[in-house]
Amino acid sequence: MISGIGELTRLSGPQSILPGQETQGAAAPSGDAFAAMLSELATSTVSRLESAEQLSVKALQGEADTRQVVDAVMSAEQSLQAAIAIRDKIVTAYLEVSRMAI
Repeated sequence: MISGIGELTRLSGPQSILPGQETQGAAAPSGDAFAAMLSELATSTVSRLESAEQLSVKALQGEADTRQVVDAVMSAEQSLQAAIAIRDKIVTAYLEVSRMAI
């Protein structure tokens, strides 16, 4: 089961399954885990955007340091760009699947 991007280092190790070997007891990854990961990614992106916006308002009021605002905005921008890239890949995959002959 995929639990998030942070688990990729654990999953990227060498695989020792040879052709013809059975993987008894290993459950197939479910779509629910992927949907949960995407939901978590979207929630994280929205929270970073909101926090950057709140920090920007505080800076306008003179209550926050410029460096903190820049860091928060840069982090929010990176999260948004990653979310857009993932969305684009999902749309591309959907279009490719929809063009397949049945």
